[in-house]
Amino acid sequence: MSVDPGVTSRLLTVPNVLSIVRLLLLPVFVVLLLTDRLLWAAAVLAVASLTDYLDGKIARGYGLESRFGQLLDPIADRLYIATTLLGLAWVGALPWWLLVVLVARDAFILSMAPLVTRLRLPIPPVDFVGKAATFCLLGAFPLLLVGAVDGWWTAASLVVGWALTWWGTVLYWVTGLIYAWQVRDMLRQRRTTTAVR
Repeated sequence: MSVDPGVTSRLLTVPNVLSIVRLLLLPVFVVLLLTDRLLWAAAVLAVASLTDYLDGKIARGYGLESRFGQLLDPIADRLYIATTLLGLAWVGALPWWLLVVLVARDAFILSMAPLVTRLRLPIPPVDFVGKAATFCLLGAFPLLLVGAVDGWWTAASLVVGWALTWWGTVLYWVTGLIYAWQVRDMLRQRRTTTAVR
């Protein structure tokens, strides 16, 4: 098995610490949400979104990509998105049907996991569309929460928040379909290689 020389085995790198911070902010967000401190909850979401942007930027820009980070970052993202979706739906800032649409995409990806694991297929890397989807959703969530609080900011927050939500939702599903296509392509290549042998 070849090891990418640009990927370190170090655990404590700045990007990994930022991903850990994002995970630690999740219970803080939940407590603030349950105690009806929506603006503070939105601020925590904004900080968590910033850590997601910074960890990738720092990892690529300073050569701090690590194997641990490649596992931790997507886990932190999925937990962040799932917790936030449930929280926003709970306070009425997001309709439950949209939560189902977004969760269905992750279920669609997970349905391919047994096949990918059994055949030991490589996990396709996150592409630009996937990063754009995550960026839109992570930007949308704090804005939708701020928009749930009455104030001079409500209308603008909701307009921008919903625009990012719709773009993020569409791109989120596009990445799911791209992933399925990549898995199908790897399966086809493997069958071709096996047939040649």
